[in-house]
Amino acid sequence: MALSRFLDRFNEPETLRMAQLARELRARGVDIIDMSLGEPDFDTPAHIKEAAITAIHENWTHYTPVAGLPDLRQAVCHKLKRDNQLDYRPEQIVVSTGAKQSLANAILSLVDEGDEVIIPTPFWVTYSELVKIARGKVKAVRTTADSGFKITPRQLEEAIGPATKLFMFSSPCNPSGAVYTPDELKELVAVFERHPQVYIISDEIYEYINFMGLHCSIASFPSIHDRVLIINGLSKGFAMTGWRLGYLAGPVAIAKACEKVQGQFTSGANSITQKAAVAALTADLRPTQEMVAEFARRKELVLELMQSIPELVCPSPAGAFYVFPDMSAYFGKTDGETTIHNAADLSMYLLNKAHVSSVMGDAFGEPRCVRFSFANSSENIKEGWRRISEALAALRD
Repeated sequence: MALSRFLDRFNEPETLRMAQLARELRARGVDIIDMSLGEPDFDTPAHIKEAAITAIHENWTHYTPVAGLPDLRQAVCHKLKRDNQLDYRPEQIVVSTGAKQSLANAILSLVDEGDEVIIPTPFWVTYSELVKIARGKVKAVRTTADSGFKITPRQLEEAIGPATKLFMFSSPCNPSGAVYTPDELKELVAVFERHPQVYIISDEIYEYINFMGLHCSIASFPSIHDRVLIINGLSKGFAMTGWRLGYLAGPVAIAKACEKVQGQFTSGANSITQKAAVAALTADLRPTQEMVAEFARRKELVLELMQSIPELVCPSPAGAFYVFPDMSAYFGKTDGETTIHNAADLSMYLLNKAHVSSVMGDAFGEPRCVRFSFANSSENIKEGWRRISEALAALRD
């Protein structure tokens, strides 16, 4: 079959592939503990579901404007002012079918063939692949656990060149859980001020799942505000993964470009989801805060359980719901049947031996690490890490 060469430009997301492998084993009767997918294990809050039910009864069942319903775009502006002290107008907002589409719209609107896009590692798996789809060039900047998996101003300055068009990052970060402080962002902003040709995509999808306190957006710095595109959505902070609703906030010209791109791919997002999103963004955040408090407890539980496993190096995540330990000490070891050469081997070993799913660090640009989600019950977390500990203990030099 003569398929398009377009498919050769990018890879399948490892997060989805590992989840599929786990589902296949589960379908065969294997008891799998899922630590691969980034999905809150909470139900959508009742007031949001009620808003969706009301929208159905009120017949909000027709096509929506490509950029989103007017009341939702206004609700996004309300949220950005309430939570981030940022002033945006509805014409600067584009609502999409998930934050992943918002990212795709932005990259396709900005990146031409040959443009360089700086992405600090580790990064969410889709960033680099979307750049490849746009025929841009990924310039990955390696960060380390010693730096908290955060890019330094010096690294950023050295990475920017004549072809640099865009810088992409997330805070809180998937997969490392790193959160940039206001002072750290200020130092990066000083670099961007010297390079006015560089745009910034700030992925803030984990904004509410922040164990350090209030979130700080890089868009809050006036000197670069007009070059920042905020990407956000409802999946993580409101436990609405299946509702598929993301949004972009940025300069009007880029918002219009994103609207043009989206108009040829999907048009407007789901009408019922949009009405539910208005309730999510304008109502009490108490359900979200309660969910985040539980994630904080689970984080401490995971870190405690990991302490009993030798040779794991893992910074405490300041946000999101993942741990991202360096597990390279186990490379080269074997249980007599399987030899671990790299993080991919280790993830597959844990899946088949311990029946725990994870995601290899290579997918995030960090080949020494493996990502484990703690978006699971405390009971499953305890059992999962007991299995991991037992499987790792079986490995010998």
